[in-house]
Amino acid sequence: MNAALSVEKLGVVYDDFHALKDVSIEVATGESFGLVGESGSGKSTLLRAVAGLAPVSSGTIRIHGEALQGAKRSKAFYRSVQMVFQDPYGSLHPRQTIDRLLLEPLAIHGIGDSERRIERALDEVGLGNGFRFRYPHQLSGGQRQRVAIARALIVEPSVLLLDEPTSALDASVQAEVLNLLEQIRRDRKLTFVMVSHDLGVVTHMCERLAVMRGGAVVERLSSAELARADVQEEYTRNLMVASKGFVKA
Repeated sequence: MNAALSVEKLGVVYDDFHALKDVSIEVATGESFGLVGESGSGKSTLLRAVAGLAPVSSGTIRIHGEALQGAKRSKAFYRSVQMVFQDPYGSLHPRQTIDRLLLEPLAIHGIGDSERRIERALDEVGLGNGFRFRYPHQLSGGQRQRVAIARALIVEPSVLLLDEPTSALDASVQAEVLNLLEQIRRDRKLTFVMVSHDLGVVTHMCERLAVMRGGAVVERLSSAELARADVQEEYTRNLMVASKGFVKA
C-alpha cells in the first residue's frame, strides 16, 4: 500500500497518564480513514500527535514515507498536512476578517496569487466573495466551519486531519458539510483521517476505520463490515448501539 500516513507503535504520555499505547495505523494515499471510540479513547490525541500538538513518547509517524522527528513540524509538513478542528468558532480569530484569516496561511508559506486563491477557496466551500470581509461572529456555525475548511485547503495539502468536524453543528448543516468534504476529497484526491463519535458518519465517509479504547486500537474494520455489524469486539457492538440511529438496541 502506498501510505500517505503511517503510525507505528505510537505512545503519548501526559505526566503519568498513557493517552496512547502502541498505536499503529496505515492510511493509503487518497483513502478516507476513520477513528472511532468513546470520549477519552485517544482518537483525537492521535490526530494531535500527528499534527505535532501532543507529546510523542515512543513510536514513529511517517507522512508519505518520511519520518517526523519529535513535536516540531516543518513548513513543508503544514503545506502537506492540515487539520480542521471540532469548534469552528474557537479555531478562527474573532477579530480578523475572513479575508485576513485566509491570507495568513498564504503569507506564512510564501504563496502568491492570493486574490485568486482566496476567491477559489471560498467558492469551493460554497461561500461567495461577499463573505471575504465579514467577521466570524457574523457567520453561522456551518459557515464558520466552511471557512475553517477553506483555510485548510488554501495551501493545497494532500492530507486533511478532521477532528469531529461536524459535531458542533445542527443535524441538517452536518449533512451539508459532510457532503462538501466528500466532494472536495474526490475533486482534489485528498487523504482524510477523520475522528468521529458518530458511526453513521464514519460509515458514510470512510472506507476503513480503527476502533479505539483506552488509548489503544482494539479493532480494525472496513465500513462495509461495520454497516453489516460484522464486528468481533463487544466494545464495538456497544458503540454501535450507543451511536444514535445506527442500530437498534
